Amino acid sequence: MKVRPIADRILAKRIEQKEQKRGTLVIPDSAREKPMEGKVLAVGSGKRDKEGNRIPLTVKVGDRILFGKHTGTDIKIDDDEHVVLREDEVLGIIE
Repeated sequence: MKVRPIADRILAKRIEQKEQKRGTLVIPDSAREKPMEGKVLAVGSGKRDKEGNRIPLTVKVGDRILFGKHTGTDIKIDDDEHVVLREDEVLGIIE
């Protein structure tokens, strides 16, 4: 299935953090926090201003981005977890 975001929305795949252990404590998958980093897979065409001109997005396909824990909408595409969020929910681009 293909998903193409509209307007100022972004489709990103969460990047899982490497598992860290402290001593003998093992944290189960259900207790782990969702990653706040992702790779942009698709972007919308941008918002329109008051005059109707399209404002292109700053984020582009292939960028690694940071976003908040509870932002965006989680979706499942072909058994992979993805997130759809607006450009203003992106905290930064990792360079």
